Amino acid sequence: MAKNTDRSLQNQVIYSVYVRNHTPEGTFLSLIPDLDRIRDLGTDIIWFLPIHPIGVKGKKGSLGCPYANRDYRSVNPAYGSMEDFRRLVDEIHKRGMKVMIDVVYNHTSPDSLLFETHPEFFYRDAAGKPGNKFGDWSDVIDLNYRVPALWDYQLESLRFWAGIVDGFRCDVASLVPLDFWKAARAAVQEVNPDCIWLAETVHRSFAALARRLGFQAARDTEAFDAFDIEYDYDIREVFDKVLRKEAPLSAWIDLLGFQEAVYPDNYNKLRCLENHDQPRIASVITRESDLVNYTAMLYFLKGTTLLYAGQEWEDEHLPSLFEKETIVRETGRDLSPLLRRLSEIKHTCFSGDDAFWGEGDDERRIALLRRGRYAGVFSLDSRSGPVRLDAPDGSYRDLIAGETVEVKGGTLFCPGRPLIFALD
Repeated sequence: MAKNTDRSLQNQVIYSVYVRNHTPEGTFLSLIPDLDRIRDLGTDIIWFLPIHPIGVKGKKGSLGCPYANRDYRSVNPAYGSMEDFRRLVDEIHKRGMKVMIDVVYNHTSPDSLLFETHPEFFYRDAAGKPGNKFGDWSDVIDLNYRVPALWDYQLESLRFWAGIVDGFRCDVASLVPLDFWKAARAAVQEVNPDCIWLAETVHRSFAALARRLGFQAARDTEAFDAFDIEYDYDIREVFDKVLRKEAPLSAWIDLLGFQEAVYPDNYNKLRCLENHDQPRIASVITRESDLVNYTAMLYFLKGTTLLYAGQEWEDEHLPSLFEKETIVRETGRDLSPLLRRLSEIKHTCFSGDDAFWGEGDDERRIALLRRGRYAGVFSLDSRSGPVRLDAPDGSYRDLIAGETVEVKGGTLFCPGRPLIFALD
């Protein structure tokens, strides 16, 4: 694990924003009136999907994908000017939150400024043509980190942005050489010693495929040498099977225990129900009472919590990355009060040093989790009934609803809603 990783990140909440689709205007300045509401959800960090100009050549959709970056050192003029972005950052800082931007260092658009000025920085296929290692990424061309001068360019770009923002979410970080990320961390530390590094470590199956094809893909245990937080995609495929009821709940909970056993003592996994690459969780879990249980469990898990804008309103439609699709706020549903309460619990009750363990009742799909001195009971199908709990008999106060729960003879009655309580 990075030696100077801040353990308090374990208890923080990241709110992910796609500028194009967050407001009808889709601009930096139009976000400012929404900052108080975002902060009041219990947000610590706002992560912006890529804010750079988007390539035109080979673009997907009518507007192109923000991950097809055309220029690392400027902002998308459709969002506003650099001065507008700096003003937005200042307003976020005034509200006690930090800013993280997406950096896409595995590839650029085919018409990027970097390709125009330094074509030698790019990967070539067997025919000697610029391309990418994975064919469905048709709107990008991969960079070649065997070229030392590319490192210099990218490190200087990161140093520039580190003077403005507080952290980086690093796209498909597993595919970029780990030694580069280590060098990047060291270079940025001279500008911003408190910079936060979040790695999009890839799905386990994708990493295995890359290695079979002869390409490097860092393992999650290795990536922690450079990053403070990693995606939990190492076990996400099993979680997705649990969502579809294709795998027992206990299989995923066992993998949570595996993470606790094999990663460094201060490891931090990003925990999310949805993000810009995953289906909206409300489109998968359609009953609100079930969704409340999943959401409470999300905040109880050890690791930084991620919300994708719109999740608070139980949006079911995942906005396109390639078109203008403003997030829907008028859904008639609002989880904001629950999210505020869960954030309070996460910030005040848990520690990065907490031991974590648990078990799953597969028949009734009830997760029984422990984090330090706290217990969490989450009924993923909103089923009520008695559950066995290794806890002393007595009365306990549920921190979510403020009501009393009883343990008698090692048994607790699960009311079908989530419970979090201290065991002392």
